[in-house]
Amino acid sequence: KMARCRGRFVCPVILYKGKHICRSATLAGWGELYGRTGYNYIFSGGSDDAWADAEDISEEDSALRNADSQLFDKVRGHDIKLLRYLSVRYICDLMVENKKVKFGLNVTSSEKVDKAQRYADFTLLSIPYPGCEFFKDYKDRDYTAEGLIFNWKQDYVDAPLSIPVSLTQSLNIDWSEYQSWDLVQQTQNYLKLLISIINSDDDSGLLVHCISGWDRTPLFISLLRLSLWADGLIHASLEPSEILYLTVAYDWFLFGHMLVDRLSKGEEIFFFCFNFLKHITSEEFSALKSQRRKSLPPGFTLEEICMLKQKDRGSTTSLSSDFSLGMESSPGAAGSFTYEAVEKNISEVSCPPGLLSVE
Repeated sequence: KMARCRGRFVCPVILYKGKHICRSATLAGWGELYGRTGYNYIFSGGSDDAWADAEDISEEDSALRNADSQLFDKVRGHDIKLLRYLSVRYICDLMVENKKVKFGLNVTSSEKVDKAQRYADFTLLSIPYPGCEFFKDYKDRDYTAEGLIFNWKQDYVDAPLSIPVSLTQSLNIDWSEYQSWDLVQQTQNYLKLLISIINSDDDSGLLVHCISGWDRTPLFISLLRLSLWADGLIHASLEPSEILYLTVAYDWFLFGHMLVDRLSKGEEIFFFCFNFLKHITSEEFSALKSQRRKSLPPGFTLEEICMLKQKDRGSTTSLSSDFSLGMESSPGAAGSFTYEAVEKNISEVSCPPGLLSVE
């Protein structure tokens, strides 16, 4: 926990073909790390679990390292052990900055700028994606994502897109044009990349993270879950209303998405997630080589899973008041929702919810 921002450690959330798809926050910077270490020391009666069971450090190594690097070695070492335990190889970083800066201080870091290159054995992908603040522009444009392009020339944006060529060759995407993509194109192309990674022949898992892990991260985890479900590859026994319940409750709210706060600011990334489903119904977004959507009831399309009525779109409370599943055309869907069915499918949600620390 100490290695990651807000204590939000690497957590497996989807089990697919024996691979763990994981989520987390980004790496904690020195300010948060020392702050949490001191807090834990004071309130644990003088016993600091960040230093508990520390491995022996030779006198020669101690002479070469300062206290900062020793602490980072310790906590990030535990983070790396967890990643290896989960067989994670690919780390997809959605941050548009290398380090999050507030009040002139680096408050978070990321694997791609770890000075000691502790994460060099992992395949690091920098796929910068705009934060929740950008989605106020989406709302202000009457919820139109087409033509909405992020301003990559802002001072704080310093993380360029970086993806190993071996992962992009089969996708037929000109990644050099990423700064000219609108929000629809960018989200589509990133989702194609994630689907391609988890469908690779190796047994390696995937980690997706942004800064805190409660806006951009649930967006892509939710889209991945829904896309794989639509292909009948996970949660095959769940009805549309049940998979919706699972992804909203688990991927978004259990991991700390602050919907009320986001709505009050007009940062409607949550609405964008489900409104975006209409853009990923083609075969391009299928993990199957055969025809997709075979698990869906006749007459029911993925874009209908979470349709939102368009009345009163000027209200920031319209998400909660006008939510509709659009289930009328789904035979047998009415009255078929069961919590037992959702709980049964937790076997494919590979982390017990009780292990989470949502702040």
